[in-house]
Amino acid sequence: MVRIKRVYEPATKEDGYRVLVDRLWPRGMKKDAAKIDLWMKDVAPSDQLRKSFHHDAMKWADFQKKYQAELKTKKDWLAQLKRLEKEHGRLTLLFGARDPEHNQAAIIAEALKKN
Repeated sequence: MVRIKRVYEPATKEDGYRVLVDRLWPRGMKKDAAKIDLWMKDVAPSDQLRKSFHHDAMKWADFQKKYQAELKTKKDWLAQLKRLEKEHGRLTLLFGARDPEHNQAAIIAEALKKN
């Protein structure tokens, strides 16, 4: 089972294996407080795409389409996430964005469901 959660929310046993999927460390979050099992920044959107989405107000649909294309080049990372899900039973993809629906973790979770 794959789920997504904001990294600023408290960790729970229900989270299972916790993977941060942001390229940058979450602002104001201490590493020990984050309770992260793995930081997988290479599966995160490229710097260019991330900046376009956050600073240039790229529309969600455009970001989603471009990030899905990027994920096609990151199949090894997606395969690793699938292995972690299988190994731990529950995988929580952590993100720092304020929007719980429009973030890269949601796109990654959807890609994992399809594969």
